[in-house]
Amino acid sequence: MTVDINRPPVRTAVGLGAICALTAALALGSPGFVHRPLMQLWTTTFVAICIQAMPFLVLGVTVGGLIAAMLPDGLLARLLPRSPLFSVPAAALAGAVLPGCECSSVPIAGRLVDGGAPAPAALAFLLAAPAINPVVLVATSVAFPGQPKVVLARFVASLAAAVVVAWIWSRVDGQPLRTRAHDHDHAAEMPLRLARFFAAAQHDLLHAGGFLVVGAALAATLQTVVPRTILDRVAGSGAGAVVAMAVLAVAVAVCSEADAFVAASLGQFSLTARLAFMVVGPMVDVKLVAMQAGTFGRRFALRFAPLTLVVAAGSAALVGRWLL
Repeated sequence: MTVDINRPPVRTAVGLGAICALTAALALGSPGFVHRPLMQLWTTTFVAICIQAMPFLVLGVTVGGLIAAMLPDGLLARLLPRSPLFSVPAAALAGAVLPGCECSSVPIAGRLVDGGAPAPAALAFLLAAPAINPVVLVATSVAFPGQPKVVLARFVASLAAAVVVAWIWSRVDGQPLRTRAHDHDHAAEMPLRLARFFAAAQHDLLHAGGFLVVGAALAATLQTVVPRTILDRVAGSGAGAVVAMAVLAVAVAVCSEADAFVAASLGQFSLTARLAFMVVGPMVDVKLVAMQAGTFGRRFALRFAPLTLVVAAGSAALVGRWLL
């Protein structure tokens, strides 16, 4: 991902304005749009998800911007053990103290690789950081009030999936992981840390905010347009519900700081199925596959994404059955 602070601000302003205008218009309840009961229900659901999730999204991209601007290049690489047996869980746990969404984890993983970190460790960080960081866990606790077991299950399932995927990758792929030259992060060359911070935070907010709006709209549509009998049938299908929610997470691509609110809104699905949505989404979705292909190459993404999807969904199913 390239973040260029010299990019003209017009597109940024238009993108942010579009997101704010859409949410505000629906919140105000335009008579031409919400005069029907179905539209009123859709609007209420959509706005509720956006309003609940937006503070955590802003917090996440702010912290991610600080990391991009302040974290010394190569620091984590120097601290990690060389053996995958130890470096993988260490790197995965490092994600718990470095908040940021999946949009920021890809370039950070690329910087780890460029700084000499073992590939499995960089991949463990890539998968774990967006899923188990404090912002995401706090957001999950707010989305599921009075259900601390959901937060624990998300942490355990996500950490286990990140470690297992990285360990498997270390055994099946012995080739060094390289970043693509044209994806060099120009923000890292900027001498002004404040400029780097605003460039990274601005990019992540617009990128992730757009996907939040799409995810909230889809969740609202599922709740109001899709016949209740169909959702109930899928939701009650056991393993099928887990698979359906995992696939939905891949397609919707909601930012990890916001996905818990989308999952919480789909109350007809079991907690295990909704856990699958929250575990799979931060690790593999359509935007992440594109970002990973751009950073590490298409061949990597086409192999890494299916492995991550299977392991993440399986981890959610097992941990959900155990804890939920």
